[in-house]
Amino acid sequence: MPKRAAEEGRLYPVTLNLQGRRCLVVGGGAVALRKVHGLLEEGAHVTVVAPRVVADLEERASSDRVVLERREYRSGEAAGYALVIAATSRREVNRQAFEDGEAAGVWVNVADDPELCSFHLPARVRRGPLEIAIGSGGSAPFAVSRMRQLLEKRLGPEWADWAEAAARFREEARARSLPETARNAAFDLFFAGTVAPETLRARVPSDDERDLWLAADEAPTSGR
Repeated sequence: MPKRAAEEGRLYPVTLNLQGRRCLVVGGGAVALRKVHGLLEEGAHVTVVAPRVVADLEERASSDRVVLERREYRSGEAAGYALVIAATSRREVNRQAFEDGEAAGVWVNVADDPELCSFHLPARVRRGPLEIAIGSGGSAPFAVSRMRQLLEKRLGPEWADWAEAAARFREEARARSLPETARNAAFDLFFAGTVAPETLRARVPSDDERDLWLAADEAPTSGR
């Protein structure tokens, strides 16, 4: 059964595959709207339960992946979903959703209420397939949002192309059936040759560079 993140004192970072999974959002305001957007981006099927909703959320309900039910939250219904986010202005409703999730082993996040969470949503920076998550265990969201803004400015759009090139390089290394030491050496060379740590700039290597790095027999193995 999920435990409250605040009780545990530390979090185990994971990324979840929500493609096609049923998720519940309790609430109909601007915060709930943001949560719905985030879930839809990950391919989830979202049910929104709220007696009143903002216009943009009602418009979203026209999607075949959003079901809008204009009513109060019903005790126990969190058990029917893979993930629950509560974002109402009534703490008693949020608490009910959280406790229902706890009882059913369902992960629940209550917006802006770390004590009523079994997981927290990090701020994210995305560049193509590259994703960087930043969190504070719910204790300092203002700092997390500013860290995200900092990284958004520092990590240019070229990181998306770089991440795709890194994925192709990994596949090439696997296709050659390189032993682990040679494979890790090639990965080190790729990273050192394409990333400037001081400026946080990245580039896509040439074909000749990739071939050279994959052919290297010996190199330091400090990373993956």
